[in-house]
Amino acid sequence: MIKKTKIALSVATATLTLAGALVSPQAAAQTQADANAKKTAALQAQVDQMAAMMQAMQAELSRVKTVAANAADSTKVQELDQWMASMKNAPVQIVAKDNLIAFRGGWAHFNDNRNGTSTGGLGSLKVDRDAYYYGGAIDFNTTNDLFGFMDDTALAMEVGVEYTHLGNNKNNAGSLNAVAIGSGASTKNLTLNTKTADVNQLRISIAPKIKFMQGSKLTPWIIPAGLDINIISPPSNAITVLNTGMQFGAGVNYALFSGIVAGVDGRYHHSFDNIDGVDTDGFTLGGSLGFNF
Repeated sequence: MIKKTKIALSVATATLTLAGALVSPQAAAQTQADANAKKTAALQAQVDQMAAMMQAMQAELSRVKTVAANAADSTKVQELDQWMASMKNAPVQIVAKDNLIAFRGGWAHFNDNRNGTSTGGLGSLKVDRDAYYYGGAIDFNTTNDLFGFMDDTALAMEVGVEYTHLGNNKNNAGSLNAVAIGSGASTKNLTLNTKTADVNQLRISIAPKIKFMQGSKLTPWIIPAGLDINIISPPSNAITVLNTGMQFGAGVNYALFSGIVAGVDGRYHHSFDNIDGVDTDGFTLGGSLGFNF
């Protein structure tokens, strides 16, 4: 009986061992699958957490950008408000009128006496070297700082016209008339016909004018060199009426009132050649009254 019992126990033990051997691989496989699933779930949780953090960072970055943009806009608005306030409070500035139209006149002196037309040497034109002149000019301003080279120094182009009067009713020409005495006589009487003329000159000029101390009441100026066109009357002995030359000058303007300017100037006029014996070289000295525009 005991022997049978032992045999039965041995058989049961062997059966259990065999069943355990059969069951163990399945259990191990199930355990590994569970472990892998847990690892996967943990990794997924970490990824989800990182994604959530990235979204939070992007949201914070967007918020910071929005705040910065609003701050910049606010700063710009404040700056604009300040500029508008300063413009409202700033005193009204009147823009200076730089162009000038002036009427001028004075005394003229020529280097030589004026010659004129004559016939046969019997007529001669005799005038003084001194004369008077009057005319006008327009200064067109181009720059107030001499193109960046000098502050408060203007450059203007002066266009002027000037009439000079030297004399009235001056003897200018003579002629011989043959008059017969008696019928068929061969003796002739010589008579002189005299002609008179007003002696004058017209000068047209264009010159660069450099004005110093621009913006102040007292404004000195110089003309380094300008162009003259001289038209004389009566004509020269060769019936020529026109020549060209240069002028050099200096003067000073003074602002009497707003837009009203008085001035004095002296100029020397030089021609490279005379007009067939007529010399137009000489000085002018005079004053002017001008108006800014």
